[in-house]
Amino acid sequence: MTQTIQIKPITRIEGHGKITITLDETGAVLDAKLHVTQFRGFEKFCEGRPFYEMPSLVERICGICPVSHSIASAKACDTILGVRIPKPAKKLRRLLNCGEFIQSHALSFFHLSGPDLALGFNSDPSARNVFGLAKAHPSLAMDGIQLRKIGQQIIESCTGKRIHPAWVVPGGVNQPLSEATRDFLLSLVPEGYAIIRRTLDWFKGSLENYREEIRTFANFPTLFTGLINSEGNLEHVEGKLRFIDSKGAIILDHLDPVNYQEYLSEHTEDFSYLKSPYFKSLGYPDGIYKSGPAARLNVCNGCGTPQADQEWAEFTGLERGPVLSSFYNHYARLIEILYSIEIFERLLNDPEILSPHVRAFARNNEFEGVGVVEAPRGLLIHHYRVNEEGLITWANMIVATGNNNLAMNRGILQVARRFIKSDKITEDALNRMEGLVRAFDPCLSCSTHVIGGSSVRAELVSYDGTILDTTLS
Repeated sequence: MTQTIQIKPITRIEGHGKITITLDETGAVLDAKLHVTQFRGFEKFCEGRPFYEMPSLVERICGICPVSHSIASAKACDTILGVRIPKPAKKLRRLLNCGEFIQSHALSFFHLSGPDLALGFNSDPSARNVFGLAKAHPSLAMDGIQLRKIGQQIIESCTGKRIHPAWVVPGGVNQPLSEATRDFLLSLVPEGYAIIRRTLDWFKGSLENYREEIRTFANFPTLFTGLINSEGNLEHVEGKLRFIDSKGAIILDHLDPVNYQEYLSEHTEDFSYLKSPYFKSLGYPDGIYKSGPAARLNVCNGCGTPQADQEWAEFTGLERGPVLSSFYNHYARLIEILYSIEIFERLLNDPEILSPHVRAFARNNEFEGVGVVEAPRGLLIHHYRVNEEGLITWANMIVATGNNNLAMNRGILQVARRFIKSDKITEDALNRMEGLVRAFDPCLSCSTHVIGGSSVRAELVSYDGTILDTTLS
């Protein structure tokens, strides 16, 4: 005899999903699964479209990180063109990417997870939302609004739009940066530094409050992966792939991400539309790995910028080896915001950033291209094949959230076994399972999300369909 708890929908995430917890007759947790319930189908939608439309088309996959999709797509299309894009265009793509990391990480930390972090996982659920956060911690809430605004202003100033800007194109970008825009963007830097320094100081000072979450939020050995530059430092747009094991030993280093199929495979399960990538040589599901903010800080030798390097040193000092708990993704996001501001400032002070030479033109000279970047949530891969006319005949995308699908599912099981003890549903158990998912900041539908105003209906159901307990949070 088994019983099932369903949490549907999961709140304060980007998209829609549900969690199913299976109990035995004693109330012990047998299994836990994250179900991604929406089907998007972009890989099929793209077939038959001209490849040069792809960077703009795939931006519609996501309203939060369209820049990551456009840059990954454009890199694949650069290969299909057979061109080397101008250096100023590479720098402008990187500049735009900094804006996306700032706004996306700020949304995740302050708006989606901030109510848990500032008010407590056991706080009153009716107030544990962005409105309760603004009431209890108005300065923290305002900092979150302002920091996200800075990221959005970077995107809008470069492209003319904050969402789906269609500025990154095959061969580069479609417009150079003006001196006036450069000067305006530089004016945003001091406030960005001030906010992220305040937030880092506050969060590091509050880590002792989260010991239970640190211990249980997907805190287990896995592989880790991320992009690095030639010095082994953190890299978001270019670079090579590094894989390390749970003790920090390098498994594979400086891999060309174009050859991702040599070491990554994808598996599908009938309970979710989200694919489960895995490290091929270890098989499924043993080839579990983590990607994203904490994983990137685990695999790199440093950030390569002075302030972020200091924070990286503190972060890596949390454990003797790699930082295993995915709760620390929250910490890593703040460090990556600081890193992005430093890179952003460095790029704006580079005279080449104002060059008008921002695009290379050609027709399709190759029939296949792969583009890989780090999106805020993890590694993002776009892989296209085209015919003689330049029309897409096949497309494969490993989205950032998918890399962590196995880790999220195993993490939910870990949290459930710690907090579910009987056939009654407790609100703190529900919120911690949702909190585990929020630590990964998954983008499930890549276009919409549910915030605290919506309720979660959780049902405990017996093997014969009888509802044993129901709760709302």
